[in-house]
Amino acid sequence: MHSYRVIEHTYITMSDGINLAAKLWLPANADKKPVPGILEYIPYRKRDMKAVNDHEMHAFFAGNGYAGIRVDLRGSGDSEGILRDEYLQQELNDGVEVIRWIASQPWCNGRVGMIGISWGGFNGLQIAMMQPPELKAVISVASSDDRYNDDVHYMGGCLLSDNLSWASVMFANNSAPPDPAIVGDKWRSMWLERLKGSGLWLKKWLQHQRRDDYWKHGSVCEDYASINCPVMVVSGWADGYSNTVFKLLENLQAPCMGIVGAYGHKYPHMGGPGPPIDFLKKATEWWDQWLKDIDNGVKDEPMLKAWVLDSVSPLSSKRPGRWVDEPKWPSPNTEEKEYPLDTFRIGQQQQPPKEEKTMHIQSPLSVGLFAGKWCSYSESTDLPKDQREEDGGSLVLNSKILTEDYEIMGRPVLKLKIASDKRIAMIAARLSDVAPDGRATRVTYGVLNLCHRDSHEEPTELVPGQSYLVEVPMKYIAQRFPAGHQIRISISTSYWPLVWPSPQAAKLTLYPSESAIYLPKRNIREKDTSPKALEKPPPTDKLSTTLIAPPNREWSVKHNLANNVVRLKVKNDDPKYRLDDINLEIGRNVTEWYSYANNNYDTVRGEVKGVRTFRRDDWFIKTITHTVLTSSRTDFIIRATLDAYEGDVRVFSQSFDEKIPRDLM
Repeated sequence: MHSYRVIEHTYITMSDGINLAAKLWLPANADKKPVPGILEYIPYRKRDMKAVNDHEMHAFFAGNGYAGIRVDLRGSGDSEGILRDEYLQQELNDGVEVIRWIASQPWCNGRVGMIGISWGGFNGLQIAMMQPPELKAVISVASSDDRYNDDVHYMGGCLLSDNLSWASVMFANNSAPPDPAIVGDKWRSMWLERLKGSGLWLKKWLQHQRRDDYWKHGSVCEDYASINCPVMVVSGWADGYSNTVFKLLENLQAPCMGIVGAYGHKYPHMGGPGPPIDFLKKATEWWDQWLKDIDNGVKDEPMLKAWVLDSVSPLSSKRPGRWVDEPKWPSPNTEEKEYPLDTFRIGQQQQPPKEEKTMHIQSPLSVGLFAGKWCSYSESTDLPKDQREEDGGSLVLNSKILTEDYEIMGRPVLKLKIASDKRIAMIAARLSDVAPDGRATRVTYGVLNLCHRDSHEEPTELVPGQSYLVEVPMKYIAQRFPAGHQIRISISTSYWPLVWPSPQAAKLTLYPSESAIYLPKRNIREKDTSPKALEKPPPTDKLSTTLIAPPNREWSVKHNLANNVVRLKVKNDDPKYRLDDINLEIGRNVTEWYSYANNNYDTVRGEVKGVRTFRRDDWFIKTITHTVLTSSRTDFIIRATLDAYEGDVRVFSQSFDEKIPRDLM
């Protein structure tokens, strides 16, 4: 390990004069012996919110002969300007300028890599599309190649409630001030400029309910060939972004390696719910190969390393399994197997029926209360629970009891012949592992707005009573179903609150004789465990912190039988702590509520309240954001408030009252 030094703050000036704030971790001898630079470029505040995680990662890189650079996006943290939305062209142009600045520094040898999770994973791929010559490699964690269909906003043409949740997170993040210890007396004017200018992103996202040019911008699936630098793509099965690993492996022409573990929305060395790995070491091997031209065997490794999940109780917070290697993707070790559907059965149809059989489903809004979040953060409270809680309102089809282990890796697809009694309807499909005692653990799932059956760009209404052939792709997964268990398909017409429901309760008719489930069966080999399993992470350098209050997590469902109101409450309070070196206390509290009454679709309501606090001696800042989303049969309705306090004085207040027409959704 090299010794290193930290430059707490420096400015990088953009061509239009805006200064972006950066923190640097440099090997001690980098001024005499220049090294490659590793950039992480995100809006999550290098000074406080991400300081602990930033130091752990970038200090490790600096200790291994790289310059670590953390830059706050324009309008975030201690950077000047206003952050108005995700992945705007201005953000990407700034990123190219930052890369050019890094490459020109005396401590850099002119080669730059980008690393990031979520937002930083997105813009790493997006900037790679722009092909800045100094950018030589990317590590993209928990990201997406398709901003419409594989991000927090929409899935299968359905509106995700995480769209509300995430918009509320950024509503709160954008309300936070820069640090006076960094920017000086202008902190207050910068803060007020942000409060007035960042806007209500939820409104923007609801104004684009189809896959239009707004979502195509920044979606690398529009032009995979434009990425010409090597990419390592990483995710976890509990994360919302696991599909991206497989799609990039299949479509990128540049060298690409994929890792999928059992993690949620975290870097893999942090673990949860599956075992952590020595991800920082693996990342350094990637950088050594592509930024230092050290032939360490990375180019010869299998294209995909994946954690195959074992059967587990839905009550467990653990995700046991094993690492396996696949030489390439699509893998020669998997094959698509078709299993026809029959009345309440999978793969047991013996001969064509003498007369057309049908099954019907019209689900209550309660189906989905135990689904967890689209994107798991806590990896405990927000994971799906026993699917028997959901199956009572679903159409359930079971396989025979398995006589031997059955393993899948890839994307299951449900193909259905179906009819609806409403012009607008949705369908949710879940694949579950059913144990001999009846417990059902969700393995994967998919949803489809049936108006989007042919196109996310040009949806069309259903004709009530007319049948259609549709496909419901599920999320990619690797799972072992043990002998003695059953495979279950559960179909519902709602999946609230994971997905915002259709305007009215629809009744679907399913024609099983023309329907099937396609499973990506994986051939289990004699020596199937990865010979080079990923190691556990060693201790890393930590910033000094003092815990003030522990985290508070809650996921509770309450059905008030007196008024028939059902409410899901999600509490996700981060630990409150002090960063000792800069004497700064930070707090983040978030509560979400999702409710309905009397199974009435017009009563569906999502609500998020966020509180941010910052304290240093007599300087105390608090912001409170509150967002409520409801709907009628024709419109989405947003009501939101933002209040900002300096000490006990409210210095800013704004309210929003918006109505956006529903667009076949």
